[in-house]
Amino acid sequence: METLVDDSKLKELLKQAIIEVTEENREAVHDILMEVMEDAALMRAIQEGENSGEADREEIFGILRGDEGNA
Repeated sequence: METLVDDSKLKELLKQAIIEVTEENREAVHDILMEVMEDAALMRAIQEGENSGEADREEIFGILRGDEGNA
């Protein structure tokens, strides 16, 4: 015997399964989302760095030392 499930019923079952998984594994979902956001921010920072001008050595070390005039 073959069971037929229409698309709307299948979609509803899938939604319910996703909701249950996210509720049961809230911490894991949070960790995954945080990783994605960190990766996106790092990628954006790398792209901005590739498009910016060069900085000289003294400027970089001045920023790292916290010198007011070089920031």
